[in-house]
Amino acid sequence: MLKMIDYNYGCPELVNHALKVYGFAKIIGEEEHLPEKKQTILEMASVLHDIGIRPSEAKYQSCSGKYQEIEGPPIALKLLKDCNVPEDMVQRICFLIAHHHTYQSVDDIDYQILIEADFLVNMFEEKMSKEQIQIAKEKYFKTQTGKQLVMDLYEREYPIPSIFASML
Repeated sequence: MLKMIDYNYGCPELVNHALKVYGFAKIIGEEEHLPEKKQTILEMASVLHDIGIRPSEAKYQSCSGKYQEIEGPPIALKLLKDCNVPEDMVQRICFLIAHHHTYQSVDDIDYQILIEADFLVNMFEEKMSKEQIQIAKEKYFKTQTGKQLVMDLYEREYPIPSIFASML
């Protein structure tokens, strides 16, 4: 976590985004009962998923998802090896980073959850409309926990307590 924060120095938006995606990925993974190793891989990938933004902006003048998928894995590889993460986990984390904007080739639950967690944060950060949220939910959300989070965060109406209703 600290390596990601250090790498993204001076850009609190990137750090905050990564921490929010991590939080949702952790919740969804735990609620979906991922095995411990897969949960750890998911959490590490969620922290590092956008690590390719800065080099993409420098190299292509764009932070497009396709460039992030190209530029992110080599940086993640170095950071993970510096932390002595086992090779099989490093390979999976780098795979997830290299595909986190590719939605049609999901091969396992960790990949699915990373996509859902990123969408949950992007729905808020990009101020998606209710219609855009509904489309994303139907198209990209597969886990019960992810769907429930969309509903709880963006679809359910919040009743105004009667004590406050009289003030309106």
